[in-house]
Amino acid sequence: MFEPVQLRTFLAVAQTLSFTQAANRLELRQSTVSQHVRRLEEAAGCRLFVRDTHGVALTEDGEAMLGFARTILAAHERAIGFFAGTRLRGRLRFGVSEDFVLTRLPEILAAFRHEHPEVDLELTVELSGTLHQMLDAGRLDLCLAKRYGPDGPGQLVWRDTLVWIGSDRLRLDPRRPVPLIAFPPPGITRARALDVLERHGRAWRIACTSASLSGLVAAARAGLGVMAHAQALVPPGLVRLPPRTAGLPELGGVDFVLLHGRARRGDRARTATQDAAAALSQAILAAGDTLHRSLP
Repeated sequence: MFEPVQLRTFLAVAQTLSFTQAANRLELRQSTVSQHVRRLEEAAGCRLFVRDTHGVALTEDGEAMLGFARTILAAHERAIGFFAGTRLRGRLRFGVSEDFVLTRLPEILAAFRHEHPEVDLELTVELSGTLHQMLDAGRLDLCLAKRYGPDGPGQLVWRDTLVWIGSDRLRLDPRRPVPLIAFPPPGITRARALDVLERHGRAWRIACTSASLSGLVAAARAGLGVMAHAQALVPPGLVRLPPRTAGLPELGGVDFVLLHGRARRGDRARTATQDAAAALSQAILAAGDTLHRSLP
């Protein structure tokens, strides 16, 4: 028997690659997280993680457990919903950053709609910075976006590294300003790229601005310049540029988080929205590692 609570803990560690971050996400002590993983490993009869001074990594058995864990937890949630006789209803305004346009997030949302057909899901695709503003203004109930820094608010889905990407034919002249392909303000990735270049004294110019990821990708494929992007979400047709290429400095890490909006007026509507947001949050967290995989 694989216990659902242990499987949820396993998924949190697998997606954050950190026992500390998993404990923060689950609001548990780190010792409890370690205990859950140890008991799951005992039940499976194999090691699921390897830990050393460099961090945490999944073993081959751990990679296999990911799929089983998601399937078991999804069946568990369906069974609870069926026998409890509860059906989610209401309106849920969900915002998602442009980073996920080319990922498997639509599959997660389709499964959620299938499981909860009476929830009116309203999807907004925007820049992470814009989503933060909409959430603060009460125009969203839940959003999946990058956060401004590691200490900012939000429930961590996974942690990634920002890298410079571009066409494999691109050649940069270190004596000339870096041609940047970037989202417009208040894009978080744009702000990070400009800040890092300024701090390292590297001149830059804007070669292309677009609020659409597809527009940025098209410009990058055409060789107009470089763009900063999450390492796990590099779009097809583009490559990560070698570190220190033409004086490009390292960009650092980035966190993708779930953020809940302020409750709306009216007890019944507020409860329905909170329940729907909680259910979608759990679906995204359970399948969070699939967001690293681009569509074919």
